[in-house]
Amino acid sequence: MTELSYVNLTEELAPLCAELELATFTHADPNDLLQEEDMLAYARTFPEGFFVVLDGDRVVGQGGGIYLDFDFTKPQHTIAEITGEHQCANHDPLGDWYYGTDILVHPDYRRRGIGRRLYELRKELVRKDGKKGIIAGGYLPGYAEHKHEMTAAEYCDRVVAGELYDQTLTFQLENGFEVRGVLEHYIDDDATDGWASLIVWRNPEVPED
Repeated sequence: MTELSYVNLTEELAPLCAELELATFTHADPNDLLQEEDMLAYARTFPEGFFVVLDGDRVVGQGGGIYLDFDFTKPQHTIAEITGEHQCANHDPLGDWYYGTDILVHPDYRRRGIGRRLYELRKELVRKDGKKGIIAGGYLPGYAEHKHEMTAAEYCDRVVAGELYDQTLTFQLENGFEVRGVLEHYIDDDATDGWASLIVWRNPEVPED
């Protein structure tokens, strides 16, 4: 087993990161995934916020995000609205929050702690820059099996209570995130009808408002 390395996004890695999106989300519409031009824009805008996992020269995981301000009194948004063009145009270096835009691990490399390490790197960046924490819209893969019998909010409540298991949300809860609500039409996804969780991790070094 080779040693994995974690680096920040560069323009040279952009095409490989775009290929990973296609290799990971095989059933998604390619037009809905981050493409090479998006990765290039990210590399020019906020490479410090985009972490890439390498096995030798092969990109096997990645996690990106931008800084922005967030109004919790008006939480509803879509991924496109809040992040802007290329999912990074709305990056504000002075923003209070790190907004997670993209995180994935190649299927062949799962269960090796990569996802957990990507979350740790995000938290380390937030602490270093004195931000309030991390916000993200969380995909709910398990909701597709339950959407005809409960709302997305009810589904999240039951996952939080430990009554249901969700591959993504359960992992996020294990990594210190909490659910602050659900987001309607967050992404274009027939399986989940576009629903996502609104998850938050608070930086313990910054006092709450």
